[in-house]
Amino acid sequence: MVSRPDTKAKRDRRHYRLRFKIKGTPERPRLCVFRSEKHIYAQVIDDVAGKTLAAAGSNEKGFEGVGSNQEAAKKVGQMVAERAISNGIETVVFDRGGYVYHGRVQALAEGAREGGLKF
Repeated sequence: MVSRPDTKAKRDRRHYRLRFKIKGTPERPRLCVFRSEKHIYAQVIDDVAGKTLAAAGSNEKGFEGVGSNQEAAKKVGQMVAERAISNGIETVVFDRGGYVYHGRVQALAEGAREGGLKF
């Protein structure tokens, strides 16, 4: 019998490794990405205080379109950038969450850059 690799455990290990290098500070918080089968989410987090400063997701009430494609990821990136800038945050550290910087994760990052965030 062929056993499949546990992809969630591998992603968790990669994310754990990344978190040693990436820290969110009050001056430069962390833009964290989570991607599920149906939706994509982004949060701007201050790790020193342990607080979420801004958040957006494709499962929100006013969101139009399908949440599992690159267009939706770009819209979520723009939404989180708009909310972060309204809270006075202009520069962030991008935390890809153990995912490959490709596809929806890359589209979210580009949308956040278009929205005005610098990273």
